[in-house]
Amino acid sequence: MPLHYQSCTFRYSRRSRPVLDRLDLEFAPCHTVLLGPNGAGKSTVLTLGASATTPQAGHIRYQDLDPANRKHLRTWRRKVSWLPQQPGFLPGLTCREHVAYVGWLKGMSERGAWNAAPEAIERVGLTDKLNHKVTTLSGGQRRRIAIAQALVHDAELLLLDEPTVGLDPHQRRRFLDLLVSLRGAVHVIVSTHDIGDLDEAFDQVVVLESGRPRFRGSVSDFAGLAQPGCAPGRHLESAYTSLLEAAE
Repeated sequence: MPLHYQSCTFRYSRRSRPVLDRLDLEFAPCHTVLLGPNGAGKSTVLTLGASATTPQAGHIRYQDLDPANRKHLRTWRRKVSWLPQQPGFLPGLTCREHVAYVGWLKGMSERGAWNAAPEAIERVGLTDKLNHKVTTLSGGQRRRIAIAQALVHDAELLLLDEPTVGLDPHQRRRFLDLLVSLRGAVHVIVSTHDIGDLDEAFDQVVVLESGRPRFRGSVSDFAGLAQPGCAPGRHLESAYTSLLEAAE
């Protein structure tokens, strides 16, 4: 069963306008890219899906789990992994210690998390930094350690909010290759503004605009919205622009 939002309403303060207003949205169990302009509600959708916040109305479901049910919450957080847009790090810890600590927080045994951390760090290409303190890393390297944290406990669903921010082209290429390697084993929802090569790593596209879905479908169907005669290699960007311009 996919991640399902049922009539979800969320606002950040009582007097503010809702970011999401009775949102109904179902994510297919595959690799999905979540697009939309700033303020569209992408980060809010992922934060709710991670159970870091709860909607003021409506429900969220994954399989037969409900994060509003305290009996389900621990299992939910073990099965669903979240990389926030601005991940935090504890000072003084090495990369291995930090990744292992997150695994332990997610329900792994202390030894299991410690043993799993090197493989997660290897998958993001930072084995040589295994015993370096996180504070000594560059911004892009810290981002990759944050991705390793999301991978360490073998979650079924990864929610990644702008994971390629701060990555150079080589690092971004490695991240896309990692997503491809996860196909069939893990479901992934990625919020991003980088849409040039979505067809390599993703199966579905969801576009949010003002807290409502403007599009939900396959990458090929999304690409079909491109303007005729658009520049080679720019068909996905053209499709995104055409979709948002039609909404104005």
